[in-house]
Amino acid sequence: MKNSKRSSDPSVSRKPSLKELTPREIVRELDRYIIGQDDAKRSVAIALRNRWRRLQVPETLREEIMPNNIILIGPTGVGKTEIARRLARLAHAPFIKVEASKFTEVGYVGRDVESMIRDLTEIAMNIVKAEKTAGIQDRAQELAEERILDILVPPVRRRQAVVTTPSSPLEEEEEGKARQRFREMLKAGELDHRVIEIDIPTSQMPLMQVMGPVSLEEMGINIQEMFGNLLPKKSKMRKLTVKEARVVLTQEEAAKLIDMEKVTREALTRVENSGIVFIDEIDKIASSRGQTSGPDVSREGVQRDLLPIVEGSNVTTKYGMVKTDHILFIASGAFHMTKPSDLIPELQGRFPIRVELQSLTEDDFVKILTLPQNALLKQYTALLETEGISLEFDNEGVREIARTAFEVNEQVENIGARRLHTILTTLLGELLFDAPDAIQSNRLSVTKSLVQKKLSSIVKDRDLSRYIL
Repeated sequence: MKNSKRSSDPSVSRKPSLKELTPREIVRELDRYIIGQDDAKRSVAIALRNRWRRLQVPETLREEIMPNNIILIGPTGVGKTEIARRLARLAHAPFIKVEASKFTEVGYVGRDVESMIRDLTEIAMNIVKAEKTAGIQDRAQELAEERILDILVPPVRRRQAVVTTPSSPLEEEEEGKARQRFREMLKAGELDHRVIEIDIPTSQMPLMQVMGPVSLEEMGINIQEMFGNLLPKKSKMRKLTVKEARVVLTQEEAAKLIDMEKVTREALTRVENSGIVFIDEIDKIASSRGQTSGPDVSREGVQRDLLPIVEGSNVTTKYGMVKTDHILFIASGAFHMTKPSDLIPELQGRFPIRVELQSLTEDDFVKILTLPQNALLKQYTALLETEGISLEFDNEGVREIARTAFEVNEQVENIGARRLHTILTTLLGELLFDAPDAIQSNRLSVTKSLVQKKLSSIVKDRDLSRYIL
């Protein structure tokens, strides 16, 4: 494919606040949600800061600076996905998480690897469109209200199309007063429940289903756009309340105010310069050494399809060509049965930074339960507050929950922090069920003895813990 000549504009590919995020500040933000894994946090913080640094260098050199893609290695539930997700939120960047095992080799029915870039572009379009819409929301709402007023108080000019006698200045003055009166009522919400009839555009073409491994949309072909101008515009009348009509008409007016060509250009620039693709379970497409047949051949085929995307190529989307040269790829995998060196050498070379995440300890579980802003104990406390129940966890109770989770991970299977979800669901299941009907007490303290009473028998029975915990 030919290389795209589109230049990168730093002013539209980043948020102004990105300059303020130094690697140390990025790590500090990640610490609010993720416990431990300092090496991984430092690596992704440097990678994110380098996105901003690249946009500040002269354009002649900017194109030569490639992203340092990262492989996060570690067992499930230790924070690999959460690190990538929080990183994307900090960067205000288009972000997509995909599972490598869902892709198939070219020639087989299934999703091809280029679809991740098409999906990322769609996400960028939605982000930019939402930002532009927020900027013109007030103007769109004013225009929508004027359209509603036209229905409630038809202008004199419209009536003249039916009545041939010209209107007098007195009639126009009376109309202006009536319109202003209705405008005030409309803004005060006094007309919200009145039913009006509005004209709403409808889809011009029926949905077309294409049987095959690749849809027309994924090929970048939009039938609607190809034939839309050749077909007459269709609309239908709908009866809505004024409140509902305001929402529909505001969206319609906002769409008219937005310059979609500008939105598309900005979205493509953001994808190319700030896009982040998180490829989970990359170990599932690693081939065992020495295998030349069976499923390993297909896995290697997916790797070879993935290689040009990570290496840098052009992908056709319905919004235009996207260069993947500067998209940041973060891969992760547990690598229980395989190791990173089992990936094809070319793909290994495209992920120069490898970070091994550590298994979580009992102390880590205590911190995960209590410290992050979205800590599980805070979540359950907030949920039960809606039922008027005050839930408290004492220090020994929290420690016992952490010890139980660590012990079950050691004995059964290590699923990291996800074990805390199953532990707490089992511990609080009865309370969550009975909470709406509880009348005797509105305060509950979770102590060490309560945790042991609820969970000790399950933990001791290894077979039972496999199914319950």
